Amino acid sequence: MKPDTLRHWSYFSACASLIALIALSLSWELWLSPLRSGGSWLALKALVLCLPLPGILKGKIYTYQYSSMLILIYFAEAVMRIFDAQTTSRLCAAAAVLLCTVFFASCLIFVKQSKQRA
Repeated sequence: MKPDTLRHWSYFSACASLIALIALSLSWELWLSPLRSGGSWLALKALVLCLPLPGILKGKIYTYQYSSMLILIYFAEAVMRIFDAQTTSRLCAAAAVLLCTVFFASCLIFVKQSKQRA
């Protein structure tokens, strides 16, 4: 991977949004608005987001391609949870929708830029 490709804004945007989504998932399910009091096992969903993180940070195109499809599951879950009764949960879901959208768009742009430069 060329160093100039890693410096594209989409690389930084994808890295930041994925790390923020991991942090949001953990805090949402453990402290902010867990499904059950005291925390929820749903916090383990953040572990799945940690799997593509090394490849995203290294700028591997294949990781960007498959993680852009993986993030759609988190997007769908967040959209469904926007209709929750608790305000905190709705705000967390809205933030997750935003982060998923930023990550997805950043992945697509990064892959496009990388293939154009290759």
